[in-house]
Amino acid sequence: MKTYHIAALAGDGIGPEIMAEAKKVLALVELRNPVKFVIEDLSFGGVAYFETGDAFPEATKLACDKADAILKGTIGLSHEESKKIPVEKQPERGALLPLRARYQTFANFRPVYLPKELAHFSPLRPEIIGDGIDIMIIRELVGGVYFGRKERGVNKLGKRFVDEHLEYDEDQIRRILKVGFETARSRKKVLHNIHKSNVLLSSVLWNEVLEEVAPQYRDVTVKHMLVDSAATALCLNPGQFDVMVMENLFGDILSDQGGGILGSLGLMPSACMGPDKAYYEPSHGSAPDIAGKNIANPYSMIGSVAMMLEMSFGLKEEAKNLWAALKTVFASGFTTPDLARGGDKQISTGAFGDKVVEALSKMPKPE
Repeated sequence: MKTYHIAALAGDGIGPEIMAEAKKVLALVELRNPVKFVIEDLSFGGVAYFETGDAFPEATKLACDKADAILKGTIGLSHEESKKIPVEKQPERGALLPLRARYQTFANFRPVYLPKELAHFSPLRPEIIGDGIDIMIIRELVGGVYFGRKERGVNKLGKRFVDEHLEYDEDQIRRILKVGFETARSRKKVLHNIHKSNVLLSSVLWNEVLEEVAPQYRDVTVKHMLVDSAATALCLNPGQFDVMVMENLFGDILSDQGGGILGSLGLMPSACMGPDKAYYEPSHGSAPDIAGKNIANPYSMIGSVAMMLEMSFGLKEEAKNLWAALKTVFASGFTTPDLARGGDKQISTGAFGDKVVEALSKMPKPE
């Protein structure tokens, strides 16, 4: 029996509620497979700052260092609560970006997945959705303007200013492009390269490196698209995409747009992969307005567990079973109030998690 250590960072807002449902699933996976999960709950985000004065405390860092994988909930505070924390120490800057930098989780996988069981959530017309949407957005996660040099202050004219640098080197670009090509090769062998080379020199370099990498993947067709065109195309014809690769800022924006296509970021889990460690998280925020009400859908948190089972622990069959269990619950007409549309049977966060566990328990056990 294999033992895996998981660092659980429940975070802020609805994070603890949806993390509880992830743990229910992991407990059942233990019963169905020759594995044991040792889960350590750790403070992270706004709650950690108020407890310790640090959004990413040293104790949490050390525990994450030792873990086989990190399962992260949601972070972030309301506008009023955020103002109680210095800008540089707010959860996104003080916890999330340092987490990515510490483990160099440069490859962010964000599936935009809309099977028929979820199609009614989407704002797109049925003729646009067709038989469903299945896109993998691959976002470079530790470079670009988010991690470049930053300065703010008052200039010689007495005007407040900011100076933020977009920085990439060819090695950073090459490694994420290889992930994009490898992922495309394992799927439909079509890679959309998203860039802005008509304006940004960073995209010019990006495309130069792509031309150097592409000959290693002659079985993959590359299609180039400007990021603004891609934003339009995602709404008008999302079925043309399979794998999309892009830099950090573009990936942040387009993957959130992907959530809009699905009908909610609550339907978008993600995996953040580094050379030695990965963390898994919902793509959405902490939703402080509904925190504590037990109405948030845990799909993206449980989907992140499915990605962790496959990508970090090699439990591919059980991951497929978990995805199927999630679809089964939606196909049965159940959802939570935050996602509910007309005709849906509304249940609580905990009840939704219970139904996923029930559906998973009926799946054939992996051999």
